[in-house]
Amino acid sequence: MWDPAQYLRYADLRLRPAVDLLAQVSLASPKQIVDLGCGAGNVTRILAERWPDVDLTGVDGSAEMLNRARDLAVNVRWVQADIATWTPDTPLDLLFSNAALHFVDEHERLFPKLLEFLAPGGVLAVQMPRNFGAPSHTLMYAAARQEPWRKQLEPLLRPSPVAEPERYHDILVPHVSSLDIWETEYLQLLEGDDPVAEWTKGTWGKPLLDALDDDDRQAFEADYKARLRVAYPRRPDGTTLFPFRRLFIVATL
Repeated sequence: MWDPAQYLRYADLRLRPAVDLLAQVSLASPKQIVDLGCGAGNVTRILAERWPDVDLTGVDGSAEMLNRARDLAVNVRWVQADIATWTPDTPLDLLFSNAALHFVDEHERLFPKLLEFLAPGGVLAVQMPRNFGAPSHTLMYAAARQEPWRKQLEPLLRPSPVAEPERYHDILVPHVSSLDIWETEYLQLLEGDDPVAEWTKGTWGKPLLDALDDDDRQAFEADYKARLRVAYPRRPDGTTLFPFRRLFIVATL
């Protein structure tokens, strides 16, 4: 069960990569668009604003996120479905996915399948975090492998779910007419107490926290936060710098 409020705590920073991705989509008047892994719908709303007459669908597996999305009162069809197995009813002009597909395994199979959902000339536009080698994630895994949490948490740990950019080039280039892949590292300025822990709490760390009872959760969070304070020290002005790398893909049939 995702927590929309926790996820949206850093809404502006999470939204910027989606806007940067959308800026590279040059479709003039698409008819069918899907926002795959739409979450609370803040990106879907931007899609609706750019193409107000489009048939737009937001797909997400979380009922909590979709309930929040429905409050936006935009002209969108909201669908609750597993994004790993969902299929569209009609060919799409744009399949847009911001910060969602890293939760799905087997990208060698997944990305060619997503291309099959497109109409001729259609576009697959994807943004995924690729920050899994950073201390924000490696220290989470290090804490999870410590006693007394190891038995509960180690089975939940996943290897880096996003491959090198070259791998996506090799997967996609045989199937498309044009392909643009790039990475950006955003130097994010966070405020508040233990802000990096609060960031990961809304996404990658949530399954680990959900697996623990209250006492173990508090102890695990305290251990993880102590590690992060060393890796991401608070600056004299009270802010914390959090570099975050993201991978972008725009593939056109």
